[in-house]
Amino acid sequence: MKNRFLILSAFLMLGLVSCDLGKDPDVGGTATQAVAGEWWTTFTIDGNDVYGLGYQQITTSNTAANIPTEFLVTDNDHTWSYKVKCPLNLDARTFAGSSTSLVEGYEIQVDITNGKILPGAAISTGGNVTDSIYFEVEFEDDPGTIYQVAGYRRTGFLEDEH
Repeated sequence: MKNRFLILSAFLMLGLVSCDLGKDPDVGGTATQAVAGEWWTTFTIDGNDVYGLGYQQITTSNTAANIPTEFLVTDNDHTWSYKVKCPLNLDARTFAGSSTSLVEGYEIQVDITNGKILPGAAISTGGNVTDSIYFEVEFEDDPGTIYQVAGYRRTGFLEDEH
């Protein structure tokens, strides 16, 4: 009985000593968090939805380097299956560049031009104010065709989902 009491006491003491009463760590953010997110966009040629896709989701995010001069742009296999590192001017919220797509098995050259993110410049389909995104893109396997990608940052409101 005495041994059980000692063992129980030892476990209780260990439990009290091992409690971390410190504050939560500050996890911070990424270098490109101001321009990173999910976006509802259209994929058009001269304003025409030639493939009948309607709104499709793309994503912008930081690269593994987590630096403010580049970010990833990916269509999540919704339009052309591309994922590219793109040079970024974070202060101006502009982006443009040429790089090879990181989609495994489909490593084509992708050229992005005239990229711009405008804070608070879009009205979502549900009537909510959010950020706007626009860029033009040309793919190595469809040379000469310039696609326009335009839309708004995903708000998370049900009325804005597509």
